[in-house]
Amino acid sequence: MNAFAPVAGLAVRAADLNDPAERKRLDAFLDAHPQAELFHRPAWSLAVERGCGQRARYLVSEGREGLQGLLPLTEVRSPLFGSALVSTGFGVGGGIVGDGAEALGDAAWSLAQKLGCSTLEVRGGELPADWQRKEGIYVGFARDVPQGDEAILKAIPRKQRAEVRRAQNFTLDVKIGRSACDLRDHYAVYSESVRNLGTPVFPRSLFNAMLDAFGEDADILTVSKDGRPVASVFSFYFNNTVLPYWGGGTAEARGLRASELMYFELMRHASARGCTRFDFGRSKLGTGPYAFKKNWGFEPTPLVYAVRTADGAAPREINPLSPKYRLQVELWKKLPLWLANRLGPPIARGLG
Repeated sequence: MNAFAPVAGLAVRAADLNDPAERKRLDAFLDAHPQAELFHRPAWSLAVERGCGQRARYLVSEGREGLQGLLPLTEVRSPLFGSALVSTGFGVGGGIVGDGAEALGDAAWSLAQKLGCSTLEVRGGELPADWQRKEGIYVGFARDVPQGDEAILKAIPRKQRAEVRRAQNFTLDVKIGRSACDLRDHYAVYSESVRNLGTPVFPRSLFNAMLDAFGEDADILTVSKDGRPVASVFSFYFNNTVLPYWGGGTAEARGLRASELMYFELMRHASARGCTRFDFGRSKLGTGPYAFKKNWGFEPTPLVYAVRTADGAAPREINPLSPKYRLQVELWKKLPLWLANRLGPPIARGLG
């Protein structure tokens, strides 16, 4: 499938992400568009494909003046959660950007039907008018980053600032890098963190692929105590914004306030890189991460997604807070870490 019938003066076609010239053209469009997000970048789609084996599908709308809009998609297939077309796979955004929302939405639904995917989900951006809205579940947190260490510290609310200062008294080491050692330490911390939350960890290959795809636009910050990694975050840099995306801490991290130090140090690092904004990412309403980000002085912004489901098909459900997964979540928390790390990746790669 390479092209769709023109709609409202726009033609929609599938972009060839294996073509370097095509990727360069898409990145140039995104660099110039104010609503572009990290998850729109072709590098994200390709890293998900390489790291999780879920195929990248990428639609663009074009008119007389060239590229007008785009919609990155991931074809997610899972024996547990079914098949879906998602924009964007393993991202919290990446919906339709630019002109031609209805044309791109119609083309995406046609593609979903052709591929046998009963669900199509668009995460943010321009939403097709007649699709079901998913709202009141997720919020995003972002704010400007002051310049300078003292300004950054003073911008943190008083109680949280006290926690950062407390962490600074524990003689913790902070390292930032992109090496195999950095990735190993991050995965050890992150996998323990998500096991403790009762969710399966993503495959290590996803993090490898992201580092390869984004180059200097991604790195890992790890906090250690006496040589033991206790907190770590995998971050991206896009459009003068730092996005701490996969972060977590071990059981030891809480007493050391290692996560507080980690995010303060990331703010310092991002500011030194020239970032002016800190995107704390998505959280579900009423959860611990939601409260944590509020304590840092970030105000929530509602996130709205759109979903289309085939007639007669059950809606796809992957929210770990859903009552249907309550027993599985509690059992997963009790798994030995080595077993959770073996069983988790095949499950997690199907979440999308």
